[in-house]
Amino acid sequence: MPPAHRRNRGRRNAPRRPGGPRRTGRPPEDLARRTAFDVIRAVQTRDAYANLLLPNRLRSRGLTGRDAALATELTYGTLRGRGTYDAVLALCSDRDLRRIDPPLLDVLRLGAHQILATRIPPHAAVGTAVDLARSVAGPGHAKFANAVLRKVATRDLAAWLAILAPEGGDEVARLSVAHSHPAWIVSALRDALGPDRGEIEPLLAADNERPRVTLVARPGRAAPQELYEAGAEPAPLSPYGAVLPEGDPAAIPAVREGRAAVQDEASQLVALALAAAPLDGPDARWLDMCAGPGGKAGLLAAVAAQRGARLLAADLQPHRAALVRGAVDGRAGVVVADGTAPAWRPGVFDRVLLDAPCTGLGALRRRPEARWRRGPEAVAEMTPLQRELLASALQAVRPGGVVAYVTCSPHLAETSVVVDDVLRGRDDVERLDAPAALAAVAPALTGVAAAEDGCARFWPHRHGTDAMFLALLRRR
Repeated sequence: MPPAHRRNRGRRNAPRRPGGPRRTGRPPEDLARRTAFDVIRAVQTRDAYANLLLPNRLRSRGLTGRDAALATELTYGTLRGRGTYDAVLALCSDRDLRRIDPPLLDVLRLGAHQILATRIPPHAAVGTAVDLARSVAGPGHAKFANAVLRKVATRDLAAWLAILAPEGGDEVARLSVAHSHPAWIVSALRDALGPDRGEIEPLLAADNERPRVTLVARPGRAAPQELYEAGAEPAPLSPYGAVLPEGDPAAIPAVREGRAAVQDEASQLVALALAAAPLDGPDARWLDMCAGPGGKAGLLAAVAAQRGARLLAADLQPHRAALVRGAVDGRAGVVVADGTAPAWRPGVFDRVLLDAPCTGLGALRRRPEARWRRGPEAVAEMTPLQRELLASALQAVRPGGVVAYVTCSPHLAETSVVVDDVLRGRDDVERLDAPAALAAVAPALTGVAAAEDGCARFWPHRHGTDAMFLALLRRR
């Protein structure tokens, strides 16, 4: 037998299998945790979106099945629960959280999620988090992580919340900790609920639930039946919708070919409501003013084509306009254009969709990291642009035509206040009954008319959709 150093040298220099992955010795579940950590760090340091980055990381690292599911749960669960976990960690650490190195703090959050919100045994959750801390921060930080997470594991989540968010205290502060939302968002959502503000706790809880994967079959290009045959189920509201219980949407041919797409039901229905809204005169020219990334444009273009109309989709950013081109077929036009300084003549469109840039507070289920990225000042930054775009949309539509003002935010300042401000002093615009237009395309839909302003509001806890606002306005 050759000496040990010769045997080891031979193994060290042996070629890897052609096309095979390099063996690291790391168990798949540890790779899943490292993948979750890497995505969370990218969200923190690069403003990455987890829903875009995570699927790429899973594919590049060969994670499938249970390992992919674990990485997904750890990523989204940690991002959603960050506010709650930070409150727990602050009690369990002898350091202020602001003094903890950011990578180590993310490891602690990841460990807290495993301990408090998964079925992973506490000793395993602590051990794997300590191993991760050692890998990304060094042995000294691993000892600190071990001490902190062992304290976290002394109570379950309910017991921690009884300490951190007791009943009878400040209601906004309690809800903020218990449901992991910044206090300013809790207040804004409660105000947006208006007379139904007692529903704030179910709304916050719904924000922390994993959303279903909802598909749309673009009419004339795909039929819902094609999605059903691929494993999807009928959606409860949209006539073109389907729900995919499991699996990768891109594995469905219609989705892969752009004839169908992933799209929230509320997003589908606000576009269909614009198409169904009553107008006077011709119905041939439609405009989507802020069309990127193209979900609503893809559906509107398909509906327009079936009715002999044509959609022009515009976006200020070239890369977003490129995404729109991938969502529509050759019957629609796509341009790079600024909606506040339009390239089109005034009064030439019959229907105009303004899906206005907003804070995105209605999509916190899908982008949980968004709640930690913005403060209340973001609303004040958005609203002047929203008012300017709505005024431009009303200029673009002809008399008798209809404008749909849509936001994926329920914040009052981004929704009804914008509409009120733009219409104040104008007698050439009338508000249409948006809930009635929605009822025409989704008879099963209820609970969207929460005020006497004719607008419609979708809610996650009522409709299983993003929180979305719709106002329909017709030029006289």
